[in-house]
Amino acid sequence: MTEKEELMSGKAEIFGCELASGRKYIFKAGSKVATEVAYTSQDTPNVVYLNMHVALEQMRQKSEKDHTRGPRIMVCGPTDVGKSTLCTMLLNYGVRLGRAPMLVDLDVGQGQVSIPCSMGAFTIERPSDVEEGFAQSAPVVFHFGHTSPSKNLTLYNLMVSRVADVINMKCDTFKKVNHSGVIINTGGWVKGAGYETLKHTAGSFEVDIIAVLDQERLYNEMKRDMPDFVQIILLPKSGGVVERSNHQRTEARETPSLPDSCLPLGMKSQDNRTKLVPLMPGTGLLHHVYSLSSAESTEDNVIEASVIGFVVFTEYNPDKNSFTVLSPASHPLPRNILLQTDMQFMDIQ
Repeated sequence: MTEKEELMSGKAEIFGCELASGRKYIFKAGSKVATEVAYTSQDTPNVVYLNMHVALEQMRQKSEKDHTRGPRIMVCGPTDVGKSTLCTMLLNYGVRLGRAPMLVDLDVGQGQVSIPCSMGAFTIERPSDVEEGFAQSAPVVFHFGHTSPSKNLTLYNLMVSRVADVINMKCDTFKKVNHSGVIINTGGWVKGAGYETLKHTAGSFEVDIIAVLDQERLYNEMKRDMPDFVQIILLPKSGGVVERSNHQRTEARETPSLPDSCLPLGMKSQDNRTKLVPLMPGTGLLHHVYSLSSAESTEDNVIEASVIGFVVFTEYNPDKNSFTVLSPASHPLPRNILLQTDMQFMDIQ
C-alpha cells in the first residue's frame, strides 16, 4: 500500500525538505512522514527545532570567524521520540544555507547511514529527497554485528571511539565540513549501561550540545554528569511520532558478561569481546548478513577497519565446501574477510 501527497499551492516541507508545487510524492508502506505547512501552530515542536537550527548556525558563523571547530550536537532519548527526524531536519536546514554538516549514526538497531548492526557517517551536501532520503556519495561504515549495544558493550564503545577518530580526521582535512559541524544520532537505550554509552559517546566526539528528547530524567542526569561547557537542552518529541510494537523493534536488554574465571587462562572478558573468532563452513552460516571488511588480511586491525559492502550466503555445497553468495557486485569479491552479523535475510519469492 502506498500514500500520495501533492502540494497544490503555498509552501510546505517534510523534515526540513521543501515540497515542489504540483509534484506528486509517493510514500511506500511503513514510511513515516509529517508535512509542515506554512502557518504557525501551537501544537508542533518544529518551531523549537527551528530555533535549535538558528543556534547551530550562529555557532557555525562564530567558528568561521574564530577559525575554530563547528558545533557538535548529540541527539538522544528513548525509543520512538523522533531522534532521527530531528537529525534530518537540522541537516536539511543546514544544507539549505550552503553548509556541509556530517551525520553520524550510532543507532545500530535501525541504521540511518547503513543497515542495522553497523554504524557510520557521511557528509550531507544537498537536502534529502522527500521519498528516498539523503544521497550518500561516500559514507564510511563500520561493522558492529548486533542490533543492540548490550550484546557487546566493550566493542560498541571501541567502535564509537573509532568513528570519532575518523570524523576528527575528516574535519581536519576539510574546512567547510569542520565549520558546518557534526550531528550525532544515538539509539534508544538510555538506562543503566545504555546511559554509560551515551556518556562515552559525548566524550569521544567532544560534543558542545546534547539535545534530550522527551525525557526529563535523562536531561537531569546529563546536567549532573556532563562538563559545564556542554549545553544540555530538553526538547519535546517530534509531532506525529508513533510508538512501534515489539514486532517492529527489539528492546535493548542488559546482558551480563562472562566472568574472567570462565574464560581461557590469561584472557580477560574485554579481550573475548574484541577478538575475531573463525567460523567453520556449514549450513549454520546461511542467510546471515555479512559485512565485507576493507582489511586485506587478518594481520590488519580487522575490528576497526571500515566496511565496503554486505553479502548473504544463500546455499551451501558440502561436497565442494562452497557457498552461493548474494552480492551487489560480481565475482570475485574485492576482499575476502567477512564478518557475521545477527541480521538474517531470506529472499522469499
